[in-house]
Amino acid sequence: MAVPAGDGDGKSSPLESESNKNRRRAALAVAPFLFLGLSSVVLVLLWGMDPLWGFMILPPILFCSALAYIVFSTDFLDDRT
Repeated sequence: MAVPAGDGDGKSSPLESESNKNRRRAALAVAPFLFLGLSSVVLVLLWGMDPLWGFMILPPILFCSALAYIVFSTDFLDDRT
């Protein structure tokens, strides 16, 4: 059985709750762009084009979404201002 992180009283540490907040914020920021990218893949497939075109644009969409999620969740851009 895993022991929860924190000081033993079941409460999470401030750092842990901040990272959960950052991950949630990152997911909310990236979700619309991921949805648009996946819907464009579906649209290409529904138009009757060769499925290779749909799968050809899928990796860049997933890569950019994953990269944006990492940037937003780690607050990489906070030190730039």
